[in-house]
Amino acid sequence: MLKGKVALITGSTSGIGLATAHVLAEQGIDLVLHGLMSEQDGAALAEEFAAKYQINTLFDNTDLTDADAIAHFINKAIASLGSIDILINNAGIQHTENIATFPVGKWNDIIAINLSAAFHTIQQCLPGMQKNNWGRVINVASVHGLVGSLQKSAYCAAKHGIVGLTKVVALESAEQGITVNAVCPGWVDTPLVNDQIAKLAEKNEVSFTQAKHKLVTNKQALPDMAEPRQIGEFILFLCSDSARSITGAALPMDGAWTAQ
Repeated sequence: MLKGKVALITGSTSGIGLATAHVLAEQGIDLVLHGLMSEQDGAALAEEFAAKYQINTLFDNTDLTDADAIAHFINKAIASLGSIDILINNAGIQHTENIATFPVGKWNDIIAINLSAAFHTIQQCLPGMQKNNWGRVINVASVHGLVGSLQKSAYCAAKHGIVGLTKVVALESAEQGITVNAVCPGWVDTPLVNDQIAKLAEKNEVSFTQAKHKLVTNKQALPDMAEPRQIGEFILFLCSDSARSITGAALPMDGAWTAQ
């Protein structure tokens, strides 16, 4: 039922976003890719997806801190591919520091990209979904949309905001064939996290495996990180007809982090 639908995934040139793009493309879903990549490299990535999966693709590197640019981006994508049926707000940035010295510029950027951008993309995509009486909005939040952590004031504020935004849009869209959900991952195995583990291992003079176990189990009961593809497969399920009654939910994939 999803073949021929069009999905827009922000932050889809690496990590969870890229893995999700592959999972959706395997189902014949056309893709609007987005991320911090040059137009030339992005076009090459889009062409790679188109050739491998025999789907229609588009790439854009729009600045998600700019509301007008987002509107132009969405309109261009709809004009090119016909619609946006599935919207996955995945793009995000992070900065860790105590609130007393947290840079105002970092706060503004994190709120803009991790929260406000999702508001703008949803606002632009909803009319088309309402017209078609079908749509899926999946916001990639975080376990930090459900709990707090030290030195993550902006990130936690943004992700808690995403969960609240998800609930409101779900309520407003419930009778229009549109579901809206937030996925809340805990530790996910990405290059950025592995860099953090390597530094921790060096600092404490332990092996990478030991440092990884300590880092993960300090927060969650499950000692394994999720793979990016697992998040993508869960997102695919939320797009399916089987998940049509799931809406307005903040769904943790956190290894029992929030069970404690």
